[in-house]
Amino acid sequence: MNDLELDVRPILRHGGEPFGAIMGAVARLAKGQRLKLYATFKPEPLFHVMASQGFKNEAIPLEDGEWMVIFAPIDGERVAAVESVESQAASPETWPDPAHYLDCAELDPPEPMVRILAQLEIMADGEVLFALLGREPIFLFPELRARGHAWAGDFDETGEAYRLMIRAGGRS
Repeated sequence: MNDLELDVRPILRHGGEPFGAIMGAVARLAKGQRLKLYATFKPEPLFHVMASQGFKNEAIPLEDGEWMVIFAPIDGERVAAVESVESQAASPETWPDPAHYLDCAELDPPEPMVRILAQLEIMADGEVLFALLGREPIFLFPELRARGHAWAGDFDETGEAYRLMIRAGGRS
């Protein structure tokens, strides 16, 4: 069986976020098929995400600091279904209005995640935080999940700003 190849270097060079393309490729993998990913840097944060989906990795340096990473199913099979990170919110329309606002649109990673998590630490359960970001915070979602927060987010109509509402505490 041939590897599924995905080159996200053009996306990264243009300042884009390739996580959606990567998860789309993972969803298209046949049973036992490997994903061969090309990136402009060693995508170490992705290793944890892919491990949680049942993949091991082999990272191979290329020229000019670029990398090829082969993600192979552990024991030939994926052990977990690909989980959507679109929203982990239970009825966000029933949440109270945001009590806290953060504008992180001009900040470079990881500063938005650091500020959001710090703000959530001092909020009461059930309070809502609204954050404006310059990109989809894909590495924030697992952190929110691990801490028991619920969230809903999307890009604004221009596609240039990501709006995120987070309800502190449990997912009820």
